Amino acid sequence: MEWAPSSLVRWLFDSRNGPSDRFLSRWIFLRALGVIYFSAFFSLVFQIRGLIGPEGILPASEYLESTAEQLGHARYWYVPSVLWLSSGSHMLVGLCWLGMAAAALLALNIWPRGMLTICFVCFLSFVSAAGDFSGYQSDGMLLEAGFLSLFLAPDGFRPGFGETWLPVRAALYLLLWEWFRIYFESGVAKIAGGDPEWRNFTALDEYYQNGPLPTWIGWYVQHFPHWFHTATTFFTLALELVLIWAAFLPRPFRIALFFIVTPWQVGIILTANYTFLNYLVLILAFLLLDDRFLMRFVPTKWKQSLLGCPIALPTEPAPVAADQLSILVPSSSPSTGEVPASKNAPRDSWQSIRLCLAPLRVAVTAVLLTWIFYATTAQMVWMITPAPLPTSPVTLLDPLRIANRYGLFAVMTRGRYEIEFQGSNDGQIWIAYPFRHKPQELDKPPRIYAPYQPRLDWNLWFASLGEWRDNPMVLRTQRHLLSSDLDVLALFATNPFPQGPPRQVRAVLWQYWFTSMAEKREHGLWWRRELLGLYAPAIQLGPDGKIIVTQWPETMPPHE
Repeated sequence: MEWAPSSLVRWLFDSRNGPSDRFLSRWIFLRALGVIYFSAFFSLVFQIRGLIGPEGILPASEYLESTAEQLGHARYWYVPSVLWLSSGSHMLVGLCWLGMAAAALLALNIWPRGMLTICFVCFLSFVSAAGDFSGYQSDGMLLEAGFLSLFLAPDGFRPGFGETWLPVRAALYLLLWEWFRIYFESGVAKIAGGDPEWRNFTALDEYYQNGPLPTWIGWYVQHFPHWFHTATTFFTLALELVLIWAAFLPRPFRIALFFIVTPWQVGIILTANYTFLNYLVLILAFLLLDDRFLMRFVPTKWKQSLLGCPIALPTEPAPVAADQLSILVPSSSPSTGEVPASKNAPRDSWQSIRLCLAPLRVAVTAVLLTWIFYATTAQMVWMITPAPLPTSPVTLLDPLRIANRYGLFAVMTRGRYEIEFQGSNDGQIWIAYPFRHKPQELDKPPRIYAPYQPRLDWNLWFASLGEWRDNPMVLRTQRHLLSSDLDVLALFATNPFPQGPPRQVRAVLWQYWFTSMAEKREHGLWWRRELLGLYAPAIQLGPDGKIIVTQWPETMPPHE
């Protein structure tokens, strides 16, 4: 088959020429993506006012006003957010509820494209305006996958399996490209970062203890023998740098890769709380599978209802010169992507308009997806070598978070530090503010609650690795606790000062360790800890309402 530029464009970017063997995997992926979006908005609805509300720790209104002063009209591109209309409490909470509703409808397969658009706009609006409480790699992963899924999803209000609307081939490839980059770029970052923990295969010796929010299963895995942690470190590097390339190989290799990475991700989910990150990586792997493979797992009573869809059943395929299901080899019999209609069937006006706009739709799709591919590829190349590639296309896409660079766990933390807020009425007896999810009580097992993301707890883990001057949210939180601001107090498990705010508030730093098996059997404790000192200034309010520092922190020795 001869390829002309126009036929290549149609093959990649026109859904009428999309792959006809991805109906089940697309259906599974989009339903799961809706659940992940829902979890992201669900966790925000309880926190967003305390995080970025008008009375929150880092109000979105302050950030937006500062951005407007610096960027003028360009602010709408560099900070794309509907919060420019309003950043009040009702708008923030409404944004979360709208996102949850759209995510639920997406999970129920109701108007997938419309719901994906709403989810993307709502989540991008939060991420763009949330400052230090957003911008994690998991946020970028979700936005990138959510945007690309707009081109993968079928059209229509109740599309079923979307048998009349094939996925855009390039969108499928770019979602797999994102999945590949999450692994490979993380492996490159581990080696390029020069962390001796990875080079010496000791990176996982204390990983389960020192991560942001451990689990009780991680406590037990931490006590496995040293050879286990060495082996899993080696396998992590081997998977991210070598095995992951099987995603570009023919069908049997991709299926085998799926059965390698899936239990690996399940293990990570059980031993660490990384919000929705690992769930997203887990469901992206389903796009490696085709309908011929997935159909064998469909219950017999459901298969009859699926026979009306052009799904490749698990029968012996006809011999071909190359694997038609490889993502590097074009199909020898491209599908039209539409149900054949009678030559005399009348077309209504809407069908005629869509037919006329089809070339424009293909052109816009081609430009956007090619742009994303260039931006992501250039960033991956720059991780390896400083190639002189144009940077403008990459910079322009940055605000949309749809073409990201990844690099998970490039440097492993060598100690577990926890910031704790305490209040006092006499400067002698200090009472801690209890967290909902962070390690604090020594006899309380660390729980599994991902994909829920407690963003204050998460941020405090990062803050504990640095100084208070580099983390203004710590002092701002202290200031709100002095006033007993309800939105900020809602971020904690309870209010230890129900009769009124304390006179003084401070933030102290602890170092935590998992207890040994013997300590747990004897005392029933999961943690032991040591007080390192004051993390940030202890403060109180003066008669005029201004902050008075009652004690300054001393310089601490460098963290491990």
